[in-house]
Amino acid sequence: MSTFISSLRPNLSMSLASIPRYARTFSTSPNWAIARLTLTGRLGAEPELHATSSGQEIIKYTIATSHGNRENRQTSWWRIVNFVPEGGQRDFILGLQKGTLLYVEGDAKMSTWEDSEGQNRSTLNIVQRTLEVLKRPDNSGHSDESQ
Repeated sequence: MSTFISSLRPNLSMSLASIPRYARTFSTSPNWAIARLTLTGRLGAEPELHATSSGQEIIKYTIATSHGNRENRQTSWWRIVNFVPEGGQRDFILGLQKGTLLYVEGDAKMSTWEDSEGQNRSTLNIVQRTLEVLKRPDNSGHSDESQ
């Protein structure tokens, strides 16, 4: 058996030599990528348009995810930011209603800072990459009889 394995070794070393040194053999993602999160949850409030200190407009919104059985259900709130430019996609996101069930993929990065009282604080920042509406809230209880 060892003869068989040693006969494979030259081919194995040649195939490993052809892999570029900057590539990671265990992953297809680039080595500069940050953590990716996938969330399915309900929109906590209508998305809001904000301006950064540099003047760039961003969309901020929160998603609530829940886990556990009915007696021990826990909800986690996720703050998400989107850098989508002005146009139809931005209008679509800003038009989503509270309670909409969303599927979101985003890049996550932990940021730490010191607050005004000298306490170390940290937050998880999520930058949206993908957004899909899974279910819109049921508004059948509302009637439009103001005609």
